[in-house]
Amino acid sequence: MNTDDLIRSLSRNVPPVPRGTLGRRLALGMVAGALVTALLVAGVLGIRPDLHAAMHGFSFWMKWTYTVSLGVGSVMAVLRLARPNPQSLRGLWWLSVPVLLLAGIGIGELAYTPSRDWLAMWLGASWKVCPWLVLTLAMPIFIGLLWSFRRMAPTRLREAGAVAGLAAGAWAATIYCLHCPEVSAIFVLTWYSLGILLAAGIGALLGPKLMRW
Repeated sequence: MNTDDLIRSLSRNVPPVPRGTLGRRLALGMVAGALVTALLVAGVLGIRPDLHAAMHGFSFWMKWTYTVSLGVGSVMAVLRLARPNPQSLRGLWWLSVPVLLLAGIGIGELAYTPSRDWLAMWLGASWKVCPWLVLTLAMPIFIGLLWSFRRMAPTRLREAGAVAGLAAGAWAATIYCLHCPEVSAIFVLTWYSLGILLAAGIGALLGPKLMRW
């Protein structure tokens, strides 16, 4: 029996996968992880007491627009890499757009702020813990994505792990906004992004080991 005949024989009675199964499983894993992250933020860190007022201000929505944009883009990458014949990731160049826009806002902030206050604006009050909190909060979402990948067939395991970590970090940062009172664009661009990139790096390291099938 040649290879083509073998493939046809093995696949003859295999039922088709229902449309949308991939997206639903990824959503389930992410939502489950995000619920755990939200509980950690609410129960351990605490929701910022001025959240209602903050949601009427520019800085809160600036942060959320940035993290949600990265989250949506990275989920698109996860969907592409979850299949055994992954699609090209070239179309995800637009992930640089929110980074560049936030950098532009940060430059504008610096232009209207006395130079003696730049360091305080950049470091804020929580720069030492912010990246590590984002990384820690990303772990439940990353674990949820790993659970989702267990029923899939990724072949580019390091890339899949990296984008799963990127997605987990971005959505964890989105939830972390409910606690974090920092308002500076350059703070968000530096320390939020560092936490997200740390999650992506850990995903890249663990992907080949934990996503193998």
